[in-house]
Amino acid sequence: QVQLVESGGGLVQAGGSLRLSCAASGRSFSSDYMGWFRQAPGKEREFAAAISWSGGITYYAESVKDRFTISRDNAKNTVSLQMNSLKPEDTAVYYCAGKGLGVTPRRMDYAYWGQGTQVTVSS
Repeated sequence: QVQLVESGGGLVQAGGSLRLSCAASGRSFSSDYMGWFRQAPGKEREFAAAISWSGGITYYAESVKDRFTISRDNAKNTVSLQMNSLKPEDTAVYYCAGKGLGVTPRRMDYAYWGQGTQVTVSS
């Protein structure tokens, strides 16, 4: 059983930065496609970013493109999301997703999920 644990969330002012990390345990995830999703209060969980197993292919939602960067360290079994130029509308619980069917924005394509980490951006 794979466990995904997110960390790095917190409160930041608009224009600031945060770096989220997701640590995987239970088995190696070096061959897994990974993703980040987010869910704001009262809204559906939405896609933010995804990365191929090698890290060579990344894909972003338009709302975060050019501000967020997804990366991974297979030796450490971690995937990260660097978030810059944060906006109040980025406020959400951020979830790490694992074992995707590809570099995909669809929630149903991921087999494992973390518990989430809260990101709050104040104006």
